[in-house]
Amino acid sequence: MNTTTKYAATALAAALGVTVLAGCGGSDDKASGDTGAGSKTVTLVSHDSFNASDAVLKAFTKETGYQVKVLKSGDAGAALNQEILTKGSPRGDVFFGVDNTLLSRALDNGLFTPYEAKGLDRVDADTQLDADHRVTPVDTGDICVNYDKKYFADKKLAPPKSFDDLLKPAYKNLLVTENAATSSPGLGFLLGTVATYGETGYQDYWKKLKDNGVKTVDGWEQAYNEEFSGSAGGKKAKADRPLVVSYASSPPVEVLYADPQPTEAPTGVATGTCFRQIEFAGLLDGAKNEAGGKALLDFLISKQFQEDMPLNMFVNPVAKDAKLPELFTKFGATVDKPATVDPEKIAKNREQWVQSWSSLVVK
Repeated sequence: MNTTTKYAATALAAALGVTVLAGCGGSDDKASGDTGAGSKTVTLVSHDSFNASDAVLKAFTKETGYQVKVLKSGDAGAALNQEILTKGSPRGDVFFGVDNTLLSRALDNGLFTPYEAKGLDRVDADTQLDADHRVTPVDTGDICVNYDKKYFADKKLAPPKSFDDLLKPAYKNLLVTENAATSSPGLGFLLGTVATYGETGYQDYWKKLKDNGVKTVDGWEQAYNEEFSGSAGGKKAKADRPLVVSYASSPPVEVLYADPQPTEAPTGVATGTCFRQIEFAGLLDGAKNEAGGKALLDFLISKQFQEDMPLNMFVNPVAKDAKLPELFTKFGATVDKPATVDPEKIAKNREQWVQSWSSLVVK
């Protein structure tokens, strides 16, 4: 789950932190790992939220002979900025984590070498946004308003279902969202309103939402774990906002980490407020280990890796043959018609939309 921009002063330290996630395989590489053509180390550059089980990464090593080294570089925006700065002489072989809100920026900067991954025919066509195969879709997630079930049950009030509902007097002073200029879910929620109300109507919507008492904080961590009354962290903090912008996969997380685990998720999802996020991976132009990079891209859309993702990154697989874990099917929300905006349109207008939003909501 790609959450927020959390690291201003620590971004450099994060960018220099290398974690070896798979350490088996019959190669002569040392712990630091040799790189380049013929190397048995393949380096994956990613945002901080990348995670995979040791067993699955060891399976990749056993299958291909390549050991995976992961270079985490902050959130998706910071990681992408690092690759743009090192364009042509990349820090790794594959980049994972650019999403549809940043895709055109990555493609316009020529960061990737085209490669059609093996097994792409098993991947949902709606997620394949680049016809030239410069990037490969890996996962999806839906940014949505979550609600505190207990609050609404106690108040005998139906939770909101749509963007329109959030403007109703019954929900005044109940919603907390993230800053669209500093937070991935905050930006996604803004884009959801642009998709719903248009490039002119979204501003009027936010004026009304502000009048209805929406609270804005810098990032997801603060919004979800300090301001939202439905989360475990929010309960400890005595939070008083029963509505928060988070993810459709947040309810399963609340169940997974509860002790004891409840029979019902304490939070729900307003499925009419969702924006679809798609994350991609690509072979970096100038990669030293191109063969290893291609093998890793193939693996990222394999059934084995795709089924490993949900409980490690709390995202949905893009491979049609990958099955979701019971935790997701039982407690997660199904979003049939999420809002979307064309990546090129986002690239052209993102800064203007964020600036207009900031002048309306944050001033």
